[in-house]
Amino acid sequence: MGTPLNGVPPFENADKKMTSSEFALKLEKREPPTIFRWLILIFVSLAMFGNYYIYDSISPLADVLAKQLHFTDSDIGLLVGIYSVPNIFMVLIGGIIIDRIGTRISTFIFTTLCLIGATITAFSGGSLFWMATGRLVFGLGAESMIVGITTILGRWFKGKELSFAFGLNLTIARLGSFAALNSPTWAKSYYNNWQAPLLITVAAAALSLAAVIIYWGMDSHAEKNFKMRPVPKQDEFRFKDVFSFNKSFWFIVMLCVTFYSGIFPFETFAIKFFIDVHHVTRPEAGFQLSMLKVFAMIFSPLFGLLSDYIGNRSLLMFFGSFLLVPVYLLMAYTHITLYLPMAMMGIAFSLIPAVMWPSVAIIIDEAKLGTAYGLMTLVQNIGLAAFNFLIGWVNDISHGYTAGMWIFSILGFLGMLFAYLLRKNETGPNALGLEKGIKN
Repeated sequence: MGTPLNGVPPFENADKKMTSSEFALKLEKREPPTIFRWLILIFVSLAMFGNYYIYDSISPLADVLAKQLHFTDSDIGLLVGIYSVPNIFMVLIGGIIIDRIGTRISTFIFTTLCLIGATITAFSGGSLFWMATGRLVFGLGAESMIVGITTILGRWFKGKELSFAFGLNLTIARLGSFAALNSPTWAKSYYNNWQAPLLITVAAAALSLAAVIIYWGMDSHAEKNFKMRPVPKQDEFRFKDVFSFNKSFWFIVMLCVTFYSGIFPFETFAIKFFIDVHHVTRPEAGFQLSMLKVFAMIFSPLFGLLSDYIGNRSLLMFFGSFLLVPVYLLMAYTHITLYLPMAMMGIAFSLIPAVMWPSVAIIIDEAKLGTAYGLMTLVQNIGLAAFNFLIGWVNDISHGYTAGMWIFSILGFLGMLFAYLLRKNETGPNALGLEKGIKN
């Protein structure tokens, strides 16, 4: 009597003991539609778009700050490095907060801090103190926001979709970096003054907050109307539990800190380095650095799919670290076209994050996922703060960039070492399935 709805027979053919309201509820509590889950991904990724834009807004502005506000490389390193200082402590707490109060409200709070921080920096009046304060407040929210969004993806996507979802998330987020690094081209008139480009970062932060509010609404709707996989209850947190994570997790953490310490502090000074050493214009330098993001946007989802299919995740991360070792020395000692080393770095920047972050979701219990990502990001931020400060200081005392390039190259070698140790552990008796894929 009638056409089945969503594969469920009409009420007349259903269990006679089921009331109409119960039957309606049964129809409502279906699995979330596929399109709904991917829309969740799009909105949280747009939030990260704004986050990434703000973070990368200093690099194309570095030479303007040097000329108009007389900032040294140490000052510029401070503006970027101070972003990471609060996260040495806060991001782990943020991960615990996410596990305890949920991703919706916590991500909203962290994104609001990003907007406040961007606003303080933009309206600092050129004071290094107030600009750094704004960057600190931005960092206080930004990294915890990323942990929250990473946790959201880990709970909305599972199995064969996980790495691909992470890859798409990174692609959209890195569009923010691409837009920031190319802002000397599409917003050229803004670079006549140090403040105008920073006003764009306030708009980017507002976009992030709007996207998070939409996610909150969608997630609340899903909880009420769809059959959701229950989120495991977070155990009572004890600090000593941080050290109970398995060995593979710690190898991934060390690979994370060496990898990002080689990439992001390099980006801090890259445009200034390209202008001073390779004698290109600011728009050209911004475009060449943004090629790193272009490669990442294209290849991150593909590498995510590859790792889902073949496994061998530690081997893929080893290869990505290997690519980083020569690129800095090529730029320091040769006048080879910058597109070659930036392409090599772009492949590494696509490969390692697309494999590394979902790997944590494979080897860590879901109830501890927010804490695990928080801990991982905490250690990462120790490296980012230390190496931004260090490279700025080294550039100033050496009156050049070569010594810093050697430091970055050594970090690539250390990344290879930790990837090798991870591979050794994951092919032994204590393997946690990191090397398994659909194929095997």
